[in-house]
Amino acid sequence: MNVKVQIWDWPLRLFHWLLVLAVTGAYVSGELGGSLTDWHGRLGSLTLGLLVFRLVWGFIGPKYARFANFFPTLSGLKSYIKGDWRGAGHNPAGALAVLALLTVLGWLVVTGLFANDDIAFEGPLFHLVDKDLSDKLSGWHKRAELPLLLLVGLHVGAIGYYRLVKKVDLLRPMLTGEKQFIKAQAPRPMRGVSPPRFLFSLLIAVLAVWAIQI
Repeated sequence: MNVKVQIWDWPLRLFHWLLVLAVTGAYVSGELGGSLTDWHGRLGSLTLGLLVFRLVWGFIGPKYARFANFFPTLSGLKSYIKGDWRGAGHNPAGALAVLALLTVLGWLVVTGLFANDDIAFEGPLFHLVDKDLSDKLSGWHKRAELPLLLLVGLHVGAIGYYRLVKKVDLLRPMLTGEKQFIKAQAPRPMRGVSPPRFLFSLLIAVLAVWAIQI
């Protein structure tokens, strides 16, 4: 018998889907350029706020949102490859993908803060560096797009593989927060979201975005 267990908290799920929208919008607006360049910057700032929120939430959020709960280890990866891994949150391979995505997005955001396009766009922290360094960071920002696209493609491909081959739906749990488990192997559900911790994480994220604008 299978049972549903609440694993993913609503702030984590909201973060996930807002990040999908922000990154997609930033990429499209950056590629199209022109009058959409300002939106590229705005969505980049939103991405910064989301990443800061996730960083804080990864330390003070509910159990399955915490980095300590899913940080991949060599033994965990070996167990996963052998098919012996029995966890509730991100599996070790998925955890590697999550950390890689957050790292590449963090690099894109940081370099974008100092970037320029030699026409009309300047990152919010452009004035803190000289033009040569800004040009260099702009190049690094552009080159980081390919690793991001590869990681996103890998992520989407893994979701499709699990759905079609392993008959495991990874998409629905990120909408509802619930995952299915065999009753004998079901973990304890996550505790409720702490409003003070959520508000603290949100405040830090908002302050981070505000700080780059002053």
